Amino acid sequence: MLKVCKFGGSSLSDGSQFAKVKEIVEADADRRMVIVSAPGRRFSKDTKVTDLLYLCHAHLKYDVPFDNVVDMIKERYQAIVDECQLSIDLDAEFEDIFGDVRKGTRPDYLASRGEYLNAKLMAEYLGFKFVDATEWMFFKHDGTVDYEKTEVALKELFDVYGKVVSPGFYGIAPGDKIKVFSRGGSDITGAIAAASLDADIYENWTDVSGILMVDPRIVENPSPIARVTYAELRELSYMGASVLHEDTVFPVRKKDIPVNIRNTNAPSDPGTIIREHFDEESAEENARFITGITGKKDFSIITIHKANMISKVSMLRKVFNICESFKVEVETISNGVDCFSLVVPSESINGKQFEFISQIKEDCKLEDVSLTEGISLIAIVGRQMAYRTGISGKIFATLGANHINIRTIEQGSDEICIMVGVYTEDFEKGIQVLYDSFAR
Repeated sequence: MLKVCKFGGSSLSDGSQFAKVKEIVEADADRRMVIVSAPGRRFSKDTKVTDLLYLCHAHLKYDVPFDNVVDMIKERYQAIVDECQLSIDLDAEFEDIFGDVRKGTRPDYLASRGEYLNAKLMAEYLGFKFVDATEWMFFKHDGTVDYEKTEVALKELFDVYGKVVSPGFYGIAPGDKIKVFSRGGSDITGAIAAASLDADIYENWTDVSGILMVDPRIVENPSPIARVTYAELRELSYMGASVLHEDTVFPVRKKDIPVNIRNTNAPSDPGTIIREHFDEESAEENARFITGITGKKDFSIITIHKANMISKVSMLRKVFNICESFKVEVETISNGVDCFSLVVPSESINGKQFEFISQIKEDCKLEDVSLTEGISLIAIVGRQMAYRTGISGKIFATLGANHINIRTIEQGSDEICIMVGVYTEDFEKGIQVLYDSFAR
C-alpha cells in the first residue's frame, strides 16, 4: 500500500510541529511520499512565511530595503533547524535565493522558496530523499499542468528513491521558469502526486479533525463529517463552507483515490473520507442523514409580478438579459403562478438597484417589481435526504417552531441540497437550530 501525505502550513509552523509530522510519518511505513507547504502561522498574529516572501518582492519592486524581512524569514527556519538538530546550511541557501533576487527575479520564484526550504528541512529530518518540484511538476505553455509528463517523471523518481519529500505549490514551466499555482497550491500538488503514483489513499493533514458539519464560529464544537461524497463537497464549498476546493481534489477524484482529511495535532482522530460514492452507509449516517449545514449572507430578492403571465419563459429571458447587462449573477430562482423571484448577491446591485429595477419594468412592461434586502441562504446538504420522506417538511417545521421566517425555498434535482432563504438576522440562529435538530 502507498499513502501520499500532504502537510499544510499550520502543521509545519515550527520545530514542535515538525516533530508531530515525523511521528505521524514514522507510525505508518506506507507513508512514503510527503508534500509540504511553507511554514504557516505559529499564533494568531504571526505571519506566514509565504506572505513574508511576497513582502520581499514588494520591497524589491519599489526599491525599498528588505533585509529585515529576510532576517525574519531566516529566523523562522533557523528555529526549526535548531530544534530539530538539522545540519542544513541555511546561510548558503539564503545566499543562493536572495543573491539571485538582488539581480532581479520573478515573484513566483521568490514565493516558492518557502516550500522549497521546508521540504529540504523535512527531508533531512525524516531521512527521505528531497526531490524538488521542478523535477516532476510540469506546466504547459498555457499555464495548465502537463499531467502525462508529470506522472511519468514522478513515477521514475519514486521508483528510484522509494521515500520522497517534495515541495508543494509550484512546478516548472517552459523556459525553465518557476510557476506557482493560483490557489490551494500544496493541496493540488499533493493530489497530483497521489494520482500520478496511483496511491491507495491521499492524506491531507491540517489543523482540524476533518471537515466539520457546520461553521464552528456559529456552533460550538460541531461534529466532524465522517464521510462525504464529491457532490456533497461541491455543494458545501459553493455555499461558503471552508472545505477543500474541488479543483484541489480533481486529480484523485478522476482516479477514485480516497482523500482523508486528518489533524496533525490529533493524529488518532479518523478525520473525513472523501470519495465519489460509498457502497454502504454507516449506522450513524443512516440515522442522521444530514452531512453538513452551511450558508452565505448578503443577498437580495427581486420579485417580478404579472397577472396572467402569457409566457414566463420569454419574461425570464428578458430579465436574464438585463441581469447580464448589469453584471448581476443569479443565485436561485423560485416560481409562482403570477410571479417569479430571483435571489442575487446584494453587492452586485448595490448602487444601481433603482436603475436595475427600472430597466426590468421598462423592458418587461411591468408595474410591480419588488426588492427585498437583507437575505441570507442556508444550505442543508446530505446524500441520504433523497431516500427519506418528509425531510423538507421537518426542516421547515423546525425553522417555524423557532420563529424563523422562510423567504425562499429551493431543492436541487439530485436531492442532496435543500436551500432556504431567511432574513440575515436569523442566519446564525437558523443554522444553530437545524444543527441541534438534525445533526447531533
